[in-house]
Amino acid sequence: MHYIEMQHISKRFGTVQANDDVGLTVGRGEILALLGENGSGKSTLVNMLAGIYIPDSGSIHIGGKQYRLWSPNDAITAGVGMVHQHFKLVPVMNAWENISLGEEKPEERSFFNPFIEKRRVVKKIADLEERFGLKTVHDRKIYDMSVSEKQTVEIIKMLYRGATALILDEPTAVLAPQEIKRLFSMLKNMKQEGCAVIIITHKLNEVMEISDRVTVMRKGKSIATVNTADTNPRELTGMMVGGSVSLEITREKTLPHDKPVMEVKSLSCIGTEGELVLDDASFDLYGGEILGVAGIAGSGQKELCEILTGLRKAHSGSVLFQGDNITGLSPRQIKNRGISMSFVPEDRLGMGLAGGMSITENVLLRSYEKNPGIFVNRTAGSILAKKIVERYDVSTPSVQHTIRKLSGGNIQKVLLGREIDLDPKVLITAYPVRGLDIGASYFIYDLLSEQKKKGIAVLFIGEDLDVLMELCDRLMVIHAGSIMGIVDPRQVSKEDIGLMMLGEKAA
Repeated sequence: MHYIEMQHISKRFGTVQANDDVGLTVGRGEILALLGENGSGKSTLVNMLAGIYIPDSGSIHIGGKQYRLWSPNDAITAGVGMVHQHFKLVPVMNAWENISLGEEKPEERSFFNPFIEKRRVVKKIADLEERFGLKTVHDRKIYDMSVSEKQTVEIIKMLYRGATALILDEPTAVLAPQEIKRLFSMLKNMKQEGCAVIIITHKLNEVMEISDRVTVMRKGKSIATVNTADTNPRELTGMMVGGSVSLEITREKTLPHDKPVMEVKSLSCIGTEGELVLDDASFDLYGGEILGVAGIAGSGQKELCEILTGLRKAHSGSVLFQGDNITGLSPRQIKNRGISMSFVPEDRLGMGLAGGMSITENVLLRSYEKNPGIFVNRTAGSILAKKIVERYDVSTPSVQHTIRKLSGGNIQKVLLGREIDLDPKVLITAYPVRGLDIGASYFIYDLLSEQKKKGIAVLFIGEDLDVLMELCDRLMVIHAGSIMGIVDPRQVSKEDIGLMMLGEKAA
C-alpha cells in the first residue's frame, strides 16, 4: 500500500476545471516527479495535498488513514509539508527561530526561559540535520543567506514539524549546479530515511536523475505514471503535450559584427538598502550574437537590464550604443535619439504589457506617439496586431482580446512580437521562458536564434544553465553584482560555470 493516495480528485475554479478525476500515489522511501505544462493542474493537485485548497470531490489517504485537509496546519499534522518556490520565511529572524516558529510548546513546561528554549530547539534541529544529512547555520539571519541556504531552512522547518512527506515546487529553479547536487543529496538521504518526496520540476534531465517514478498531467488529468528507468525525456514530453516535440536547440552559426553595438564600461549601481547591486561591470555586445547571462537570482541581472534600457540610473560607469553615450538617458530620450533597442522584461504583465488592455492597445503602446494629431490610429494598430498574432502563432479569439486572459506563452509571444517588430539593433530579454511550457519555450528559443541570424545583438538573461550553454555564443556569469567572467559555453564545463555563479573567478 502507498503512503499517500489521492483518488478521483476534482477541483473547479469558476468555469475552469483545474483537476478532473486525478489520481496520485507515492510510497515511503520514494521520490515521485510531477510533470506537466502550465495549466495542467499539477500545482492545484499538490496544493490540495498541502491543505491550501480543498478538493470538490475525491479522497486523500495518508498512511492508510483518510484525511480532510482544511488548512496547511492539518496537512502538517497528517505528516505533509510543502516547500514553495517562494520561501515562507521571516527575513529578520534567524534560522532556528524560523524553524521553530508556530511550534506548540511542550505542555509540561509552565515557564518560559529563552536560553532553555533555544537550547531545546537547536538540539532538535541538530538531531534532524544528523539524521537527514542537512546543515544550516542556526544563528544566521535569513536575509544573510543564499537561496540554497534558505531552501535548506525550509526543508528542516518541515521536518521539524514532523513531516514524513515533502512536496517541493520547482526547487532547482534558481540554484547553481553545485547547489542542485547538494539538494539532490539531501533528497536521497530523506528517501533512505523513509520519507515520501514529491518534486515538481520542468527540467527533464533532473527528473531522470532524481526520481523513481513520474506522474504526467495534461489538461487537468493524470495521463500516466511510469517508472523513471523505463522512460526517456522525449517520451515524457510527448505525454505532456500530447504529441512529439523537438527538444533540440540549434546554435545558429553566424559571424558576429566587427564592432560592438553596445559597450558597457565599469557600471556600478547602489540598491535601495545602500548595498552595491552592480560592481564595476564591463562587457561588449555584438550584432549577430546571443550573449547569455547566468547567475543565481538577485545577482544584479534586473538592475543591469534597467540601466541599459534607461529605467534606472547608474551611480558610475557608462553605456555606449554604437559609440553614442546613453548613460542616464530615459527610455524616451534613448528612443528620440533614434537608438533602436527593445526590452522584454521578466515581469511580462507588470512591466511589459498592460494586462487589462487588448492586444491591439498593447501593440499601440510602443508607437502611439507617431500618430499625427490627437487621435490614435487604431486601424493601423489592429493591422499590426493581426500581423503579430499570425506571425507568432498567438492563440487568441481576436486582437481585441484582453491580454491577461491569454496563457503565459501567448502573452510572451505578443510581447516579443511587438518588440521584434520594432526592428531593434539590440534585443534585451530577461527570463523570457519563465513559467512557460516546453512547446512555448522552444518557440521562444527559435525566435531568439532568428533575431541573431538577422544581425541583431541579443542579451539573454536565463535561469536554465543547460539552455544557456546550448543557445548562447558567449556566456557572461554574474555573482553578487560582479562579472566573474565571459566564457565560450562550448569550451567550459557546467561545473565550472556553477563555481563562477557561486563567486569564483574564471580561470
